Amino acid sequence: MIKLLIVDDHHLVRTGLRNIIDDAGGIEVVGEAGSGERAIQLNREKSPDVILMDIGLPGLSGFETSERIMNARPSVRIIALTAHTKPPFPARLLEMGAAGYLTKACDAEELVTAIRKVYDGERYVGSEIAQQLAMSLLPGTPQSPFQELTPREIEVAMMLANGMKSSAIAERMNVSPKTISTHKYRIFEKIGVDSEVALLREAIRYDVIETDG
Repeated sequence: MIKLLIVDDHHLVRTGLRNIIDDAGGIEVVGEAGSGERAIQLNREKSPDVILMDIGLPGLSGFETSERIMNARPSVRIIALTAHTKPPFPARLLEMGAAGYLTKACDAEELVTAIRKVYDGERYVGSEIAQQLAMSLLPGTPQSPFQELTPREIEVAMMLANGMKSSAIAERMNVSPKTISTHKYRIFEKIGVDSEVALLREAIRYDVIETDG
Protein backbone atom coordinates (compact mmCIF):
# COMPACT_ATOMS: atom_id res chain seq x y z
CA MET A 1 0.00 0.00 0.00
CA ILE A 2 1.41 3.37 -1.06
CA LYS A 3 1.12 6.04 1.64
CA LEU A 4 0.23 9.41 0.12
CA LEU A 5 0.16 12.95 1.51
CA ILE A 6 -1.87 15.60 -0.36
CA VAL A 7 -0.71 19.23 -0.08
CA ASP A 8 -2.93 21.96 -1.54
CA ASP A 9 -4.40 25.11 -0.02
CA HIS A 10 -7.80 24.57 -1.67
CA HIS A 11 -10.10 22.20 0.22
CA LEU A 12 -12.10 21.32 -2.90
CA VAL A 13 -8.92 20.33 -4.74
CA ARG A 14 -7.82 18.10 -1.86
CA THR A 15 -11.26 16.48 -1.73
CA GLY A 16 -11.22 15.82 -5.47
CA LEU A 17 -7.75 14.30 -5.32
CA ARG A 18 -8.73 12.11 -2.37
CA ASN A 19 -11.78 10.81 -4.25
CA ILE A 20 -9.61 9.89 -7.23
CA ILE A 21 -7.09 8.11 -5.01
CA ASP A 22 -9.77 6.27 -3.02
CA ASP A 23 -11.20 4.88 -6.27
CA ALA A 24 -7.79 3.76 -7.54
CA GLY A 25 -6.94 1.13 -4.95
CA GLY A 26 -3.51 0.35 -3.54
CA ILE A 27 -2.95 3.92 -2.38
CA GLU A 28 -3.82 5.25 1.07
CA VAL A 29 -4.17 8.97 1.77
CA VAL A 30 -2.49 9.29 5.17
CA GLY A 31 -2.97 13.05 5.46
CA GLU A 32 -3.98 16.35 3.89
CA ALA A 33 -2.24 19.69 4.35
CA GLY A 34 -3.38 23.16 3.38
CA SER A 35 -0.04 24.83 4.07
CA GLY A 36 3.67 24.16 3.81
CA GLU A 37 4.08 24.20 7.57
CA ARG A 38 1.38 21.56 8.01
CA ALA A 39 2.91 19.46 5.23
CA ILE A 40 6.27 19.43 7.01
CA GLN A 41 4.56 18.34 10.23
CA LEU A 42 2.59 15.55 8.55
CA ASN A 43 5.66 14.37 6.66
CA ARG A 44 7.34 13.90 10.02
CA GLU A 45 4.33 12.26 11.69
CA LYS A 46 2.98 10.06 8.88
CA SER A 47 6.12 9.23 6.86
CA PRO A 48 4.34 9.18 3.48
CA ASP A 49 5.94 7.40 0.53
CA VAL A 50 4.71 9.97 -1.99
CA ILE A 51 3.62 13.60 -1.63
CA LEU A 52 1.41 15.50 -4.09
CA MET A 53 2.69 19.07 -3.70
CA ASP A 54 0.97 22.24 -4.88
CA ILE A 55 3.74 24.71 -5.71
CA GLY A 56 1.57 27.80 -5.34
CA LEU A 57 1.01 27.55 -1.59
CA PRO A 58 0.46 30.73 0.43
CA GLY A 59 3.09 31.47 3.06
CA LEU A 60 5.78 28.82 2.88
CA SER A 61 5.78 28.00 -0.83
CA GLY A 62 5.85 24.60 -2.44
CA PHE A 63 9.48 25.19 -3.43
CA GLU A 64 10.65 25.79 0.13
CA THR A 65 8.35 23.11 1.56
CA SER A 66 9.64 20.51 -0.90
CA GLU A 67 13.25 21.42 -0.17
CA ARG A 68 12.77 21.12 3.59
CA ILE A 69 10.92 17.82 3.32
CA MET A 70 13.51 16.29 0.98
CA ASN A 71 16.31 17.41 3.30
CA ALA A 72 14.54 15.82 6.26
CA ARG A 73 13.54 12.60 4.46
CA PRO A 74 15.52 12.04 1.25
CA SER A 75 13.58 8.85 0.54
CA VAL A 76 10.23 10.62 0.09
CA ARG A 77 9.02 11.03 -3.49
CA ILE A 78 7.46 14.40 -4.34
CA ILE A 79 5.20 15.06 -7.32
CA ALA A 80 4.60 18.72 -8.11
CA LEU A 81 0.95 19.26 -9.02
CA THR A 82 0.53 22.80 -10.21
CA ALA A 83 -0.88 25.30 -12.68
CA HIS A 84 2.68 26.41 -13.54
CA THR A 85 3.68 24.75 -16.81
CA LYS A 86 6.26 27.15 -18.21
CA PRO A 87 9.96 27.63 -17.44
CA PRO A 88 11.57 27.84 -15.00
CA PHE A 89 9.36 25.78 -12.68
CA PRO A 90 9.52 22.25 -14.16
CA ALA A 91 13.27 22.19 -14.73
CA ARG A 92 14.15 23.78 -11.40
CA LEU A 93 11.89 21.48 -9.37
CA LEU A 94 13.26 18.41 -11.09
CA GLU A 95 16.79 19.69 -10.44
CA MET A 96 15.88 20.04 -6.76
CA GLY A 97 14.99 16.36 -6.66
CA ALA A 98 11.25 16.22 -7.31
CA ALA A 99 10.26 12.82 -8.69
CA GLY A 100 7.41 14.07 -10.85
CA TYR A 101 5.66 17.08 -12.31
CA LEU A 102 1.99 17.22 -13.35
CA THR A 103 -0.38 19.99 -14.30
CA LYS A 104 -3.71 20.34 -12.52
CA ALA A 105 -5.31 19.67 -15.90
CA CYS A 106 -4.10 16.05 -15.90
CA ASP A 107 -6.72 13.30 -15.82
CA ALA A 108 -7.31 10.79 -13.02
CA GLU A 109 -5.57 7.95 -14.85
CA GLU A 110 -2.37 9.94 -15.37
CA LEU A 111 -2.36 11.09 -11.74
CA VAL A 112 -2.58 7.53 -10.43
CA THR A 113 0.02 6.32 -12.94
CA ALA A 114 2.43 9.05 -11.82
CA ILE A 115 2.02 8.12 -8.15
CA ARG A 116 2.71 4.45 -8.82
CA LYS A 117 5.68 5.11 -11.08
CA VAL A 118 7.47 7.47 -8.70
CA TYR A 119 6.81 5.05 -5.84
CA ASP A 120 8.59 2.39 -7.91
CA GLY A 121 11.62 4.68 -8.20
CA GLU A 122 10.93 6.18 -11.61
CA ARG A 123 10.41 9.81 -12.56
CA TYR A 124 7.22 11.01 -14.19
CA VAL A 125 6.69 14.20 -16.17
CA GLY A 126 3.26 14.96 -17.62
CA SER A 127 3.00 15.11 -21.41
CA GLU A 128 2.29 18.87 -21.48
CA ILE A 129 5.29 19.54 -19.23
CA ALA A 130 7.53 17.25 -21.26
CA GLN A 131 6.59 19.15 -24.42
CA GLN A 132 7.37 22.49 -22.77
CA LEU A 133 10.76 21.20 -21.61
CA ALA A 134 11.56 19.85 -25.07
CA MET A 135 10.51 23.09 -26.77
CA SER A 136 12.67 25.15 -24.42
CA LEU A 137 15.73 23.25 -25.65
CA LEU A 138 15.13 23.95 -29.35
CA PRO A 139 17.43 26.52 -30.98
CA GLY A 140 15.73 29.87 -31.47
CA THR A 141 13.09 29.31 -28.78
CA PRO A 142 12.57 32.50 -26.72
CA GLN A 143 13.93 31.89 -23.24
CA SER A 144 12.40 33.18 -20.03
CA PRO A 145 14.95 35.21 -18.04
CA PHE A 146 13.64 33.41 -14.96
CA GLN A 147 15.33 30.25 -16.26
CA GLU A 148 18.63 31.84 -15.21
CA LEU A 149 17.58 31.87 -11.55
CA THR A 150 18.51 29.21 -9.02
CA PRO A 151 15.68 27.49 -7.10
CA ARG A 152 16.36 29.75 -4.09
CA GLU A 153 16.37 32.87 -6.29
CA ILE A 154 13.04 31.82 -7.81
CA GLU A 155 11.66 31.50 -4.29
CA VAL A 156 12.82 35.01 -3.36
CA ALA A 157 11.69 36.48 -6.69
CA MET A 158 8.16 35.14 -6.21
CA MET A 159 7.91 36.68 -2.76
CA LEU A 160 9.32 40.02 -3.94
CA ALA A 161 6.89 40.06 -6.87
CA ASN A 162 4.03 39.40 -4.47
CA GLY A 163 4.94 42.50 -2.48
CA MET A 164 6.84 41.03 0.47
CA LYS A 165 9.53 43.16 2.08
CA SER A 166 13.10 41.88 2.23
CA SER A 167 13.02 41.78 6.03
CA ALA A 168 9.89 39.60 6.00
CA ILE A 169 11.43 37.27 3.41
CA ALA A 170 14.58 36.94 5.52
CA GLU A 171 12.51 36.03 8.57
CA ARG A 172 10.43 33.48 6.68
CA MET A 173 13.48 31.83 5.11
CA ASN A 174 15.47 32.01 8.35
CA VAL A 175 18.39 33.85 6.77
CA SER A 176 19.91 37.28 7.29
CA PRO A 177 18.54 40.41 5.56
CA LYS A 178 21.96 40.74 3.93
CA THR A 179 21.52 37.34 2.28
CA ILE A 180 18.16 38.42 0.86
CA SER A 181 19.71 41.67 -0.39
CA THR A 182 22.32 39.62 -2.23
CA HIS A 183 19.64 37.40 -3.76
CA LYS A 184 17.64 40.50 -4.74
CA TYR A 185 20.64 42.08 -6.46
CA ARG A 186 21.33 38.91 -8.45
CA ILE A 187 17.65 38.49 -9.37
CA PHE A 188 17.35 42.07 -10.64
CA GLU A 189 20.59 41.66 -12.60
CA LYS A 190 19.53 38.37 -14.23
CA ILE A 191 15.98 39.51 -15.05
CA GLY A 192 17.11 42.96 -16.18
CA VAL A 193 14.93 45.04 -13.85
CA ASP A 194 15.59 47.72 -11.26
CA SER A 195 12.51 47.59 -9.03
CA GLU A 196 9.94 45.24 -7.50
CA VAL A 197 7.27 46.73 -9.78
CA ALA A 198 9.32 45.88 -12.87
CA LEU A 199 9.97 42.41 -11.45
CA LEU A 200 6.22 41.90 -10.98
CA ARG A 201 5.60 42.97 -14.57
CA GLU A 202 8.11 40.43 -15.88
CA ALA A 203 6.81 37.71 -13.55
CA ILE A 204 3.30 38.19 -14.96
CA ARG A 205 4.63 38.31 -18.52
CA TYR A 206 6.39 34.96 -18.13
CA ASP A 207 3.65 33.31 -16.02
CA VAL A 208 5.89 32.97 -12.98
CA ILE A 209 3.09 34.11 -10.68
CA GLU A 210 -0.60 33.48 -11.06
CA THR A 211 -3.00 36.39 -11.52
CA ASP A 212 -6.76 36.60 -11.21
CA GLY A 213 -8.70 36.98 -14.41
